[in-house]
Amino acid sequence: MQVKEQPQTELPRVLNASHATSIVVGIIIGSGIFLVPREMMAAVGSSGMVYAVWIVGGLLSLFGAMTYAEIAALRPRYGGEYAFLREAYGDLVGFLYMWTWITIAKPASIATIAAGLARVLATFPVFYFFEHRAVGPLLWSQVFAIAMTWLITGLNILGTRKSGNVQLALTWLKILLIVVIAGFCFGAGGSHGSWHNFATEFTGARGGFSGFMIALIAALWAYDGWSDVTQMAGEVQKPQRSLPLALVGGVAIVGAMYMLTNAAIQYVMPAATIASADRPAADALRMIAGNWGAGLVSIGMAVSICATFVGSSLSGARVPFAAAHDGLFFRQLAYVHPKFHTPSTSLILQAVLSSLLLLVIGRFQALFSLAIFAEWFFYALTASTVFVFRRREPDIIRPYSVWGYPVLPLLFIAAAIVLLVFSFADQPRNSIIGTLIILCGIPLHFAFRRRSRVA
Repeated sequence: MQVKEQPQTELPRVLNASHATSIVVGIIIGSGIFLVPREMMAAVGSSGMVYAVWIVGGLLSLFGAMTYAEIAALRPRYGGEYAFLREAYGDLVGFLYMWTWITIAKPASIATIAAGLARVLATFPVFYFFEHRAVGPLLWSQVFAIAMTWLITGLNILGTRKSGNVQLALTWLKILLIVVIAGFCFGAGGSHGSWHNFATEFTGARGGFSGFMIALIAALWAYDGWSDVTQMAGEVQKPQRSLPLALVGGVAIVGAMYMLTNAAIQYVMPAATIASADRPAADALRMIAGNWGAGLVSIGMAVSICATFVGSSLSGARVPFAAAHDGLFFRQLAYVHPKFHTPSTSLILQAVLSSLLLLVIGRFQALFSLAIFAEWFFYALTASTVFVFRRREPDIIRPYSVWGYPVLPLLFIAAAIVLLVFSFADQPRNSIIGTLIILCGIPLHFAFRRRSRVA
């Protein structure tokens, strides 16, 4: 008699410490570092204050990464933040995170990345048609963004290890291009570069505490994405060692790259020029090497965004997979592909929702502002679980303990709350929409519980 094979329900641990670190670095360094120096300079007005913002933003992100590292090393579960919140605060809070993640945060994030890639490629003459209409009101840039979403999804379905290898290669290429761009800037000399630019100021800056906070929000957006690797914790080899190394080491690498890039831009351009430049890095290279220099920056941005694309899509699908695996969501989303050993159904759902957002919205800034409020609300809530687990399990051996406990986790939570307040004030409509969508998850959770009991 032939024995029927049982369907696979677990995802294999196929990612090593290098893959995990490349996911952190690859997701964080997107297009932000090439664009936000303008917003930061326009907000604070001087090189010294810009560096103060980068340092504060980097330290706050590092405090968050260290806090997450303690939690993830002790609980290397599928879904990362979802699993931590569910274990600390119960099924309802875990479900609300998953619901928010699948409806707002991750589809909006992936759609933003796709729209950003199309916007960067549109600067090349060969892609001139991106701003033309394809079908009805649909632009070719939207068609391209949707096609890229499905291409990356296909790669992630074919194998987690394959995606990890692509992520690792793109991350190394990204770092190389950043170093090359900075080298061109510092090697300019003469009329194209001067250390005196670091002493210049932009007199039209907003300044004060509000200016510092606006710049800090831009910096934290540029640092955003370090937490995504925790969602892959169930697929990382030796997670007790690999996850703290990836989180803390990854954020430190990104901080160094950001400081280098910002210094290179400021070496070439004075403060007032940076504050008025739409694409500071590209404008700096254009001053040095003409259009091909600006093209090099655009290539660097495209490679950088592609690395973010792969890692963000790869990690995002693990949250609904984990919830379905725990019986809190549709069981079909816990399906593991029998050949590729990936959560294929969850990946497909994520791509469908991201494509719908690209069809309905399509604009970069609108997509970004839709995601930021929900993400930082759950950053603060997830970081708070370290206090729950410390109180609940005081004597357990921890593979990694956050340095400076409880001060550093509290600083990160306070920063997240301040960011939420400023985000709400700056984008009240999108913040209210985000809050309402989160609250809609409450009746849905109880509906799924009733459905589960009946089943």
